[in-house]
Amino acid sequence: MLYWFFVKVFGPIARHRLGPTVSGLNNVPRTGGAIIAANHLAVIDDALIPITCPRMVHFMGKAEYFEGKGLKGKFKKWWFTSVGVFPVDRSGGNKSLGALEHAREIIEAGHLFGIHIEGTRSPDGRMYKGHTGVARLALETGCPIVPTAIIGSDKLQPIGTSIPKKGRTQVLYGKPIAVEKKSAEEITHDDLRELTDRVSAAIQAMSGQEYVDEYAQKIKAQLKEKAERQAAEHNTEAH
Repeated sequence: MLYWFFVKVFGPIARHRLGPTVSGLNNVPRTGGAIIAANHLAVIDDALIPITCPRMVHFMGKAEYFEGKGLKGKFKKWWFTSVGVFPVDRSGGNKSLGALEHAREIIEAGHLFGIHIEGTRSPDGRMYKGHTGVARLALETGCPIVPTAIIGSDKLQPIGTSIPKKGRTQVLYGKPIAVEKKSAEEITHDDLRELTDRVSAAIQAMSGQEYVDEYAQKIKAQLKEKAERQAAEHNTEAH
């Protein structure tokens, strides 16, 4: 694992550019498995947590990051694997179960697992409805969830940009939410939704974001459809 090498070598550079202030580090369990559940505003969120958290955090990454061809594709796969990222197929259903099973193994081995509860970046800076995968992992393992709020990363790296601007950000680690372990057969949909909403509410209270009771993926799909429709109408008018 090159995780700590990258944190120690590139961390000071990232901290200088992203200017994170951090609070609540005492809320991160010093030992044992736990889930760092955060909001998601920009790609740099996945740098802000490692450079502020005192323990290594394992993350999921889009399967596409691991499937590239050629030298660039091999480098990306090596990079993400080296820093503790493992692939997840985000199309859902059974294709996502393998990644969740791997996440459970990480937690049960006593490590930290990081996840963005909204499933994707916010398209507009608001906080969207959380997916229940984080709740299922916590209930099946009995591990605590640390609600984590990231503030300001979208201002430094707006959607569509790759290199972040220099500025200030915040990472707030909230009070852990204790979870009682249940067998998979005991866990109900209401259990999953209630715990997920508790985590979302804790993050939203720290971040101050406006909350939207809808999945971000759905809003992104609607925005994409609208943009494509407008482009088609523009092309029609041009001809």
